Amino acid sequence: MKKFLLFTVFSSGMTTLAAELAAGRLIGNVFGTSNLVWASIIGLILIYLTLGYFLGGKWADQNPTPGAMYRILAWGAFTIGLVPYVAGPVLKFAATGFEALEVGVMAGSFIAVLILFIVPITLLGTISPFAIRLSVDDTSKAGQISGQIYAISTLGSFIGTFLPTLILIPTIGTKLTFFSFGIFLLIVALIGLASFASPREMLKLIWMPIALIAVAIFSAGQSLKNSAGQVYETESAYNYIQVVQQSGYTLLKLNDGQGVHSIYHPDTLNYGGPWEQFSVGPFFYANRKPEDVKRMAIVGLAAGTAARQATAIYGDDLAIDGFELDEQIVEVGREYFGMNLPNLTVHVGDGRLNLERIPYKYDIIAVDAYRPPYIPPHMTTREFFEIAASHLADDGVLTLNVGSTPGDRRLIDGLATTMATQFPSIHIMDIPGSLNTMIFATKQPTTRDDFTANLVALASDPNTHPLLVTAMSAAFANFKDGYETTTVFTDDLAPIEWIVNDMVVSFVLQGGLEFLQ
Repeated sequence: MKKFLLFTVFSSGMTTLAAELAAGRLIGNVFGTSNLVWASIIGLILIYLTLGYFLGGKWADQNPTPGAMYRILAWGAFTIGLVPYVAGPVLKFAATGFEALEVGVMAGSFIAVLILFIVPITLLGTISPFAIRLSVDDTSKAGQISGQIYAISTLGSFIGTFLPTLILIPTIGTKLTFFSFGIFLLIVALIGLASFASPREMLKLIWMPIALIAVAIFSAGQSLKNSAGQVYETESAYNYIQVVQQSGYTLLKLNDGQGVHSIYHPDTLNYGGPWEQFSVGPFFYANRKPEDVKRMAIVGLAAGTAARQATAIYGDDLAIDGFELDEQIVEVGREYFGMNLPNLTVHVGDGRLNLERIPYKYDIIAVDAYRPPYIPPHMTTREFFEIAASHLADDGVLTLNVGSTPGDRRLIDGLATTMATQFPSIHIMDIPGSLNTMIFATKQPTTRDDFTANLVALASDPNTHPLLVTAMSAAFANFKDGYETTTVFTDDLAPIEWIVNDMVVSFVLQGGLEFLQ
């Protein structure tokens, strides 16, 4: 019995952590993956486990039998398998509310989904103290046995940390990840009942796996959001990915859907967004010509909108290195967004790490790696901009796309302040009709007068691509007068999430509009 008891504890620990990681994806598909969401998930899971430890010890003293423990485990496994299917209607309701930014719907749905975990996680939390009670037959070894059981449970938790994220969610999706762990743990519970209680006790609960399988089959093929115009959805190790078509345009949305990360239309390249602005940076330098621009890096390639626009402006001779963390986004880009450019080399992996390793110097480095409204802190620091500067040509430019909220430019000011530690000139423009701001940082001192002179010259040249003139005209019309010098972000201290969380919560509570990436 002891070996199977330890295996039970291992399986319970693995399922508990797997459920926590899968809960992040289940909720993050609608509410995003900010640290606010994760803090809520982790905090409540710990509360539920605390309650489980307390009840488990009490129940074990009242009925110290394997049958009692395995019945509890069976109910915990069954309810964990049901979570995504019960949460489905609530999440769809929340997704509709989130697209309209209906705060009451969002808050209520978020709380409702989290409450769904109270039963399964609390029941799983009872297993370790129950196992200790069943294992201790010699009080002189109570400490040793307790340590062994918690060690085995923690080892299971370690495995449960990686299996959902690296293997199951990208392969079979969030719902089937919950189902797989639930059905596995349920089988462990039923075997335990049959072996250490009686086959009759096991048969009383045989309906549980049958019910789970029936629910899974009935729910197969149902999409999460069913947004208007949705043509594709999938889950990767990093994101919930959604492709939506509206008025002939194809849009890439991720996770909470509060941002358009890429856009495509077969008959136009001008989208009035941030993507085309990455191509205008070189023209802060005097007498710059399009043929002078030979190489470009895009950190945060997504589905390749900026790459397609830059290729149209500068020609197929422009060598582009695109850095994208999520390989499945790259596949979506090739399938739905025409990202099949012969001059584009895609590098899958972390943008900062790959940029640091690559041997090239660039005329343009475009940083479009922020997932609205949350951004990776390690790509906002002085050390990151030092890496970027070292990979720029002598007359190169770094351009960064960042979101803001009306009346709150703390993030823009902080990034500009930090970039100014590595670049002598900073220019800022707001994208009209959106919450996006472009920050241009040049490796040599530059002025807007040179930009204006280049715009006049290029506008009169019939060989200039119209998109470049349009984008430069938009930049010229929307330049901002400087920024407020504030905090320099460093790898050691970059309070990005604190700033962004405060901005976003205030913005959403005021019923703000959608972010445009």
